[in-house]
Amino acid sequence: MAWAPNYVTDGELKAYLRIGDTVDDAEVGFANAAASRAVDRATNRQFGLVAAAQARKYTARWDKDRARYVIDIDDLMTALGLVVTGENGAVDVFAKQPSNADLNGVPWTLLVVDPTSTTLPTLKEDAVTVTAQFGWTTVPVAVKQATLLQASRFFTRRQAPFGVAGSPELGSELRLLAKVDPDVAVVLGPYIRWWAAA
Repeated sequence: MAWAPNYVTDGELKAYLRIGDTVDDAEVGFANAAASRAVDRATNRQFGLVAAAQARKYTARWDKDRARYVIDIDDLMTALGLVVTGENGAVDVFAKQPSNADLNGVPWTLLVVDPTSTTLPTLKEDAVTVTAQFGWTTVPVAVKQATLLQASRFFTRRQAPFGVAGSPELGSELRLLAKVDPDVAVVLGPYIRWWAAA
């Protein structure tokens, strides 16, 4: 899996839309990609996985409640190859939060630095380098469902050029809003990432 991939295959989307031919394959692909990125925007995160560990820059902050330095990081589900380095060397004693994330199938999003670490981070912007294989090891089923729902909406949008689908006479009129489908928003609610203010 790549970083920020499509969350369902075009084949899965075609099956969801009950499409059995190849006439609309290009449009199906566009709707799938657009829906996957809409899911990213709606949740403030993405659900792919980088191919190999990579170094990313972060800014540490002081958490007065914990009396510890903390580092908000991109989603992380595997500790394999995890290395944290500050301006003055390795930050080698820290806890990954939330606790038990790996047991609950959710990512770690925060590193809490222990005062016993050989080196403590500074508050300087982008002074902490975290090397890890960032991302989600599997795409959650709810995210796949949300992608199918939103992609089907994008795909059928071409049949409603003025933003209204259905028929007023039959009572099935639906205004297509400039945001994710309301059902998609409900499905994605538990996955929204709220980033801490620096």
